Amino acid sequence: MLTGQIVNGLVSGAMYALVAIGFTLVIGVLDKLNFAHPEVLMFGGFVGVMAVGAVPLPLAFGLALLIGGVLGLLTEFIAFRRFQSADAKITAALASLALGLIVTDLVHKAWGTEAVSLPTPGGWVSGRFRIAGVDFVNIQVVIVVTTIVLAGGLHLLLQRSRIGRQIRAVAESPISSSLLGINVRRVSQSVFFISSALATEAGLLLALRTGAASSETGLTFGLKALAIMAIGGLGDLRGAAVGGVAIGVVEALMFYFGLGRLSELTVWVAMIATLLFCPAGIFGGGAHVQEQRA
Repeated sequence: MLTGQIVNGLVSGAMYALVAIGFTLVIGVLDKLNFAHPEVLMFGGFVGVMAVGAVPLPLAFGLALLIGGVLGLLTEFIAFRRFQSADAKITAALASLALGLIVTDLVHKAWGTEAVSLPTPGGWVSGRFRIAGVDFVNIQVVIVVTTIVLAGGLHLLLQRSRIGRQIRAVAESPISSSLLGINVRRVSQSVFFISSALATEAGLLLALRTGAASSETGLTFGLKALAIMAIGGLGDLRGAAVGGVAIGVVEALMFYFGLGRLSELTVWVAMIATLLFCPAGIFGGGAHVQEQRA
């Protein structure tokens, strides 16, 4: 049914949005592109392999956030901290790419190159229900609700907390922020922690939805999020969220209309078209993190 496909698209779009928001947060605040981000997403699935079935699902979510945050701190320390100057951006991006490849190789050493099945989480999560003739899987509800909670939490953090105000100040001007007494390094660490925590959470949700964790997730799902960030507008959190949901729904509709073989091209065709006619992205790249005030 069409309604069922739209629901599937919204679920996929929610996960796309979660990863794209993480990408966007780093580039919007710190003006840095973290190519290790897709591999952090991938590792979130393997966090699920370790945690789901061994601990209650809420605790598994908490572990994913914590482990992802630690990976973000390691990424900031290894790939970005020593490359702060404007002419070192490419060097830092390449260092993050190398770090991502190391993470992938470590996953291969630990779990192999084939997809690894997750234990069934059990409880109501694995159940189904029907509304108005449309079948829903409970994990779909978990994914959408978790995404809304995390995205809403991030918005409140940026708008209402002290660290959020510092993040927005650094996004506007790191030099001025430093002169005002803001610890720019600590803000950078916080941004990487939050970004990577969102990525691992998305990886866990994706693994729960598919029932397996795969080392290919970063190359497929993660890179799509990078394209979605470009479509929405670099540094624009709203663009990342809207673009992620839109791409998810469009892909699902292509399956409904018998164009499933072309669905993987959707995001790339959309990115090329967007960059040709609107190089700054749909939202113009003008409403960056520092400008998104309540």
